[in-house]
Amino acid sequence: MSNAAIDDLKTPYTVLLREGDPETKREEIRQYFHDTYDAYEALFEPMINKEAFYKRADPLRHPLIFYYGHTATFLINKLVLGKYLDQRINPTFESMFAIGVDEMSWDDLNDQHYDWPDADDVTAYRNQVRDTVDRLISETPISLPVGWDSLFWVVMMGIEHERIHLETSSVLIRQLPTELLDASGPTWAISSEDNEPPANQLLAVSGGKVVQGKTLDSPLYGWDNEYGRYESEVQDFQASQYLVSNKEFLEFIEDGGYGNKDYWTDEGWNWVSYEKTACPRFWLPQADGGYRFRTMLEEIDMPWSWPVETNYLEAKAFCNWKAAKTGQPVRLPTEEEWYRLLDYTETPDVPQWEKAPGNINLEGPASSVPVDTHEFGKGFFDILGNVWQHTETPIRGFPGFEVHPLYDDFSTPTFDMKHNLIKGGSWISTGNEATRDSRYAFRRHFYQHAGFRYIVSEAPVEIPDDTYETDPEVVPYCEFNYGKEYFKVENYPEKLAQICLNHAQGRAKGKALNIGCKTGRATFELAVEYEKVTGVDFTARMIRVGVELKDKGYTQYVLPDEGEIVSFHQRNLQELGLDGTREKVEFMQADISNMKEIFSGYDLILLDTMLERSYNPQKFLQGVHHRLNQDGLLVIASTYDWQEQFTEKENWLGGFKVAGENLTTLDKLEELLSPNFDRIAEPIDTPYVLRKTKRSFDHNVAQVTVWKLK
Repeated sequence: MSNAAIDDLKTPYTVLLREGDPETKREEIRQYFHDTYDAYEALFEPMINKEAFYKRADPLRHPLIFYYGHTATFLINKLVLGKYLDQRINPTFESMFAIGVDEMSWDDLNDQHYDWPDADDVTAYRNQVRDTVDRLISETPISLPVGWDSLFWVVMMGIEHERIHLETSSVLIRQLPTELLDASGPTWAISSEDNEPPANQLLAVSGGKVVQGKTLDSPLYGWDNEYGRYESEVQDFQASQYLVSNKEFLEFIEDGGYGNKDYWTDEGWNWVSYEKTACPRFWLPQADGGYRFRTMLEEIDMPWSWPVETNYLEAKAFCNWKAAKTGQPVRLPTEEEWYRLLDYTETPDVPQWEKAPGNINLEGPASSVPVDTHEFGKGFFDILGNVWQHTETPIRGFPGFEVHPLYDDFSTPTFDMKHNLIKGGSWISTGNEATRDSRYAFRRHFYQHAGFRYIVSEAPVEIPDDTYETDPEVVPYCEFNYGKEYFKVENYPEKLAQICLNHAQGRAKGKALNIGCKTGRATFELAVEYEKVTGVDFTARMIRVGVELKDKGYTQYVLPDEGEIVSFHQRNLQELGLDGTREKVEFMQADISNMKEIFSGYDLILLDTMLERSYNPQKFLQGVHHRLNQDGLLVIASTYDWQEQFTEKENWLGGFKVAGENLTTLDKLEELLSPNFDRIAEPIDTPYVLRKTKRSFDHNVAQVTVWKLK
């Protein structure tokens, strides 16, 4: 492979997918596919012999033979899943190379589990995949814009996935013994520049609004975590003019930074203690106390003016050390602050590039360059490129996030608050990685071609907990409240709230109480017309979803589909027309059999399927009139499904015989409530469907009665 493979990789930067002539677009995508395929194979050419394919570069990762085959099997697996292919090419490879990209447990790394194929056989397989995909590109009708449901989107997914692995595999190659690699060729030649490192200084960055996320009509391919919309206001801050150089980081090392627990987070100190390290991974300590440096293919004299490459934990420790030394609030930028710096320097996005603005997209050497080489706006250097930049921000989905059905585990496994975002790209970042909207995150101990710049700011780092709800008791009620309708049955909490609002017309609508609110949909619906609505439930696990919706406007949960197969969902109040109710609701935990006096003064009380789950329902009903204002409404929904596990039989309201005659719950309600209430409507049977799995549902009917305080 010649330099032409890398030259072809550089342009176009990525393919615009919405406009143009369809047949021309077909050829652009075909060329983009082949250029990417060629470049990925060129990455493995410096391997002197096959031993390099099977040597484990990182003890927590598979050997490189896995990654050589993985990108091709990814394409086939997605094409089969999307039903664009009706048969596999090599089922063994497409299983062996499918799973295990990220760091794994020690059990998974037992060599006995794997019988890796010969590299020549994997090359032959890659050629078959190339021919298959090229044929599909030729034979499949194309229309613009290219959307999520198009074959050409899946092809772009495979292309951009391989460009990610072009970079991540280069990091693994960087950890192989140099005797297995040939650094003499021109394709992966490194920079020869190493200047006197510049003194870093802080420059002011004015604050402002930052808008993140894109819509489905964006002209560029994107991963699912890029979609949605998130707005924030960033305060003024100062940022280092340059990325932290190897020379600047040396000050931290020489001051005993790796041996001082005070500078490290608990996670960081545990990592340092485990690794027993005293410098970044690609620094090579020498017997004389100095250091050499490892590039992708060779060891060189330490380039002190190049950016230091660390994991997040080391970058964070450096910032803590610098804060202690200077007395200033030094830290890493958040994702929002990085975007503000990008906007402040007026750095253009990929479609506006005539040439890359920095050391990115392989338009420079196959390595970093001195930190004062590429100047952007306002005196800053390396806003993009050279090395990725660590941030304080764990990755999460934006409001409006939706999982792509053909790659449901690209983003969601990282939404665990343990994967921090890196921004800006490196010298080998191409395609989607080089775009403004790209969002990649790694475990905090993970090494990429990544370094950092620091900022000084008094603003606190706000890290919302954006994990997915997985509680098996709560998740069905997330879907029940905010998800799809099943079997043409209307959304039950929405229907229930509408019954209440219909009967409330012409009446006072001050305060309302929703007892048995579960995850809160009816509470928000009532707040469309009521001034203040309190949702209460017996379990805090349920109401925390309502609290999350009130605070953030959206919630996320994992639905069981079949066996171990799950699906990921995000729901937001704005799409339901309920975003304006957030300030009018509150959620509290309460037991209806022992409710405090503070729950009073209401114009409406909605009691939703809680009587039959109460250990003493009669006690509540006998005193409920004291909780309502004059002419207040009491709405009761119940399945009358009495069970001794919730209510001792002696406390059931109905469902048994008295003097040989049936006593129904409705009979008992009439008896208990009639001294203080008039029933003002005929009972309304209201069905609801509770999803358990994709093919298992509970179908119930609640009876709704409406009572007015006398």
